[in-house]
Amino acid sequence: MDTIKWLQNWYYQNCNGDWEHSYGVKIETVDNPGWYVEINLAETYLENVPFVSIEEERNEQDWYYCIVRDGVFHGAGGAMNLEEIIIYFRQWASSIERN
Repeated sequence: MDTIKWLQNWYYQNCNGDWEHSYGVKIETVDNPGWYVEINLAETYLENVPFVSIEEERNEQDWYYCIVRDGVFHGAGGAMNLEEIIIYFRQWASSIERN
């Protein structure tokens, strides 16, 4: 399954008539140029799961980082690194067994 379809599926699986009214996924551009991704983990199976942050800087244009802070996944990266950010989230989320 490709990265965007996987993220769509993850979002849809967490929509329960309530969650999506308060939480969700945001993908925005930033002016350096690059991407910012925010995925709220509240009331999901990932809410209290430890997360290993990553910071990858290959050069000024090719970089990304991902952290979880206060129950929210935050990812940012260069203009060509959006997929890497989502893949890192996917790998983590897919490694956790749902209850």
